Amino acid sequence: MRFGLLINEPQGDDPLAELSDRIAQAADDGFDSAWMSNIFGLDALTALAVAGSRAGGGIELGTGVVPTYPRHPAVLAQQAMTVNAALGGRLALGIGLSHKLVIEDMFGYSYDRPARHMKEYLEILLPATRGEQVSYSGETLSANVRLGTPGAGLPVLVAALGPRMLKLAGTVADGTVLWMTGHKTVAGHIAPTINAAAEEAGRERPRIVCTLPVCVTDDTAAARARANEIFEVYGKLPSYRAMLDREGAEGPGDVAIIGDEDSVREQIEALAPAGVTDFVAAVYGDRERARQVLLGASKG
Repeated sequence: MRFGLLINEPQGDDPLAELSDRIAQAADDGFDSAWMSNIFGLDALTALAVAGSRAGGGIELGTGVVPTYPRHPAVLAQQAMTVNAALGGRLALGIGLSHKLVIEDMFGYSYDRPARHMKEYLEILLPATRGEQVSYSGETLSANVRLGTPGAGLPVLVAALGPRMLKLAGTVADGTVLWMTGHKTVAGHIAPTINAAAEEAGRERPRIVCTLPVCVTDDTAAARARANEIFEVYGKLPSYRAMLDREGAEGPGDVAIIGDEDSVREQIEALAPAGVTDFVAAVYGDRERARQVLLGASKG
């Protein structure tokens, strides 16, 4: 199992410089990857191109995830390939549908039949990122283009939680990026579904990038309450709520990895047998204490 960090955007006066420092520290520590969300702050791809180029090193840099609806797939392919070239081939492009609350209520796009949207999106995005000619006309998306952009051949991971999306990710993409999904749900739902789809399509076993909050503490109850407060919105969004319900979790704090050093290490070690190929820690609380545990687990 590979280890990564969710670095996300800093809040200081020079966020790109601080982001670069975080990437450099993660690389120096020996982490395999660093990931950045794309919500309402910095554009993740642009930020990773700038900060990642400054930081250097061989660490993989991923987006977790870029929403698809506001970007034509050929345009996103061009941007991602450019970033991949700037990073020397270290980009992992994570994409996702986002949520009806964002896509329909904020941006004004239709969120009707999201699985159809993603299928059509990938029909254009995937060959475009390989530098191939794309001639495709779907119900909602079309393209007739061939990109000459450098940086072709990057991995594309799809945020997938439901059966249809997991099957799609396993059949055509390089894997999935998860958030707020506990190890029991990965073992009983995510891994079997996506792996079976890949096997049926004659493809290699896909990556399962599992991102979870992590807090190393002696006060588990307080840390769990804090997780429920920080990540409250994810307990209400339908897609994540469905995963929490599968896990038997009341709220985000119930899937967060919380406890003292030994407990956190044991919880992380349980992820690999569940099917996780890449664990990404979203650290809150005592960052240095968590860093030491993660470093030990990654080398263990």
